[in-house]
Amino acid sequence: MPYTFELGPIRPPSEAYSILIRVTRNCPWNKCAFCHTYKGQQFSRRPIQDVIADIDAIYTLAQRILDVASHGITMHTLQKAKGNDDTPLYYYEQVAFWLQYGMKSVFLQDANSLVLSPNDLCIILNHIKERFPTVERITSYARASTISKKSLDDLKAIRQAGLTRLHIGMESGSDTVLALANKGTTQQQLIDAGQKAVEANFDVSYYYMPGLGGKEHMEENALQSALVINNVNPTFVRLRSTVPIPGTPLYEMMEQGTWTPLSEVEKVQEIRLFIEHCNGISSTLTSDHMMNLLEDVEGTFPHDKANMLATIDEFLSMPQEDQEKFIVGRRVGLYRYLKDYYPNFKV
Repeated sequence: MPYTFELGPIRPPSEAYSILIRVTRNCPWNKCAFCHTYKGQQFSRRPIQDVIADIDAIYTLAQRILDVASHGITMHTLQKAKGNDDTPLYYYEQVAFWLQYGMKSVFLQDANSLVLSPNDLCIILNHIKERFPTVERITSYARASTISKKSLDDLKAIRQAGLTRLHIGMESGSDTVLALANKGTTQQQLIDAGQKAVEANFDVSYYYMPGLGGKEHMEENALQSALVINNVNPTFVRLRSTVPIPGTPLYEMMEQGTWTPLSEVEKVQEIRLFIEHCNGISSTLTSDHMMNLLEDVEGTFPHDKANMLATIDEFLSMPQEDQEKFIVGRRVGLYRYLKDYYPNFKV
């Protein structure tokens, strides 16, 4: 019998070293104007016995690798661990990568694991901890609308069972922009859900999409998003600069002229406005995505706020020619950080 486990299409960049366990398939909402990930795919909850079987398969593969890895994990080690069993080598590779990073974190896929009943989710979480006592963090995507419908007691029970971090797609705090993006949530839901998740003792990551409001709602997107963050004080604020993707409703809106995308410089200006109006919080802002122009803009409020603004101002004060050179260099992989750029360098 092959020891395989089902994998979904995406995870947050911060979960790069996590093993992925799929508890649902696709997205129960699946209507956001900017997203193409699950389009055309039907949402379903995986049977709990199938998820448990996946966890057991990962455990078996890990034990097989560890049994022969006295001198480290190599391809030879994996071939030896596999032996004559008919499990594709790919699954051994997935587990081996996780082993090499200490088996410390798990990410539950797909888009909204909290749609499971609290009882089923707790059974899954407890089985993960039983099989892998080294695990320190279990995380998941979650929708604010789902969290807002959960009782605080249910959220606390799920947290106690081992789910430690929730990745929540705020995208915008503006009701106007949320409606434009067909997000299916409101500003008040975002505030209520975030506050409830924080009260239940979750680490909370809120995602903010600079540029989602287009030129038409640039200022509102920044200010209303900052308002939500100030009311929630999430553990993390993660920047996800808006890039319209062909085939999405947002792209069609752009082609029809009803939504005007921001330039790279304008997105930086919006981020500055957002950061400037984030007050009274202790959140850590991260720029952990390749589509963000200024990966340097990271830090913890309030201590690093001035430094983040200074980095942005350094870019905005550059001559247009240097801005354009940096933008091109960043997009072709020549630069990662603003500090990597030297004026007058020929791109």
